[in-house]
Amino acid sequence: MFSLFKKQKAAWEPDRLPRHIAIIMDGNGRWALRRALPRTAGHAAGAETFRRVAAYCKDIGIEYLTVYAFSTENRQRPPEEVSAIMELLEKYLHESIAKMERDRVRMKFLGDLSILSPALLDLIGQTEEISKRFDGVQVNICLNYGGRDEILRAAELYSKNNNENNGFESYLYTAGIPDPDLIIRPGGEKRLSNFLLWQAAYAELYFTDTLWPDFDTHRLDLAIAEYQKRQRRYGK
Repeated sequence: MFSLFKKQKAAWEPDRLPRHIAIIMDGNGRWALRRALPRTAGHAAGAETFRRVAAYCKDIGIEYLTVYAFSTENRQRPPEEVSAIMELLEKYLHESIAKMERDRVRMKFLGDLSILSPALLDLIGQTEEISKRFDGVQVNICLNYGGRDEILRAAELYSKNNNENNGFESYLYTAGIPDPDLIIRPGGEKRLSNFLLWQAAYAELYFTDTLWPDFDTHRLDLAIAEYQKRQRRYGK
């Protein structure tokens, strides 16, 4: 354990960590294709990577981790693939609920959850209720989420309630959550793909060719180290 943290400190400075890291979990399908496996195998491998990265973020002191799990556009994928993703989510939530008291990781789901099954909605409700008892890292899972849809929804709510003196950001799914400092996209693509469009205004962007299932804590270290080299001026 000592050697592990010694290696981390050599890569980045513990007192200059990003408060909020967001990740576009891209490359599951290509990872599976390269191994002549069904795309569902890639999603399963990606889910395991998410577990490891979330645990690591908690261990090193990241306050918020937001992941892009399922976009509004992903609904157009083959029904069997969508079903497999939802089954993986249900499995993950069952396991998380059993471990939440031990791990003390808060969870929040962002997006239009109305399309989800009653069973999934019940599990999400349980995880968010348990999360209220904890402090520490918060993992936000963007599910049936799209940045443009989020902005339109917030604008409609804002216009209906403009006499309540609430700011526009209070109507976003991310209300109360600080904007991401660092957005990471594995998989080789260099775009945001409708992810946190409002919140990403001054985020540092980090792209890597590594496919998400192969993304590990060492690669996260590299992203954090690169983030710490940037000068954040916020347009000033």
